[in-house]
Amino acid sequence: MALWMTALKLVPWGDVIEAAPQVLQAAKKLMGKTRAAGTAPAAGVTGVTGTLTGADDSPSTPVTAQLQHLRERVAQLEQEQQDSAALIQSLAEQNAVVIRAVEALRLRNQRLGRALVVLGFLVVGVLVWVLRQP
Repeated sequence: MALWMTALKLVPWGDVIEAAPQVLQAAKKLMGKTRAAGTAPAAGVTGVTGTLTGADDSPSTPVTAQLQHLRERVAQLEQEQQDSAALIQSLAEQNAVVIRAVEALRLRNQRLGRALVVLGFLVVGVLVWVLRQP
């Protein structure tokens, strides 16, 4: 437990809190770019069959089969990229929530510390007052 507390004290929370909106905005921008790229056809893949295979476009030719495999792989990579962007956006939003919670806890901790100091002074004052009573 002490190790976690030490690690958390080393984190520059002010910098993290200041950067959180920028991280969230960057994740949203990445998600938007990924969605836009996912709707466009894969560049350079469509229409290549005629150039590579000539007049013979039958699926039995090795080049056509390889081209089909590449198209499927590009589609798979685009899907993975969209999934990754969605995950990054989700993590950025969760990070922003955690940072707000940590900031609220930090402020509460400061208030409790101040209240403890005031309470300590009051207890010392009461003890001095009680001990001075004849």
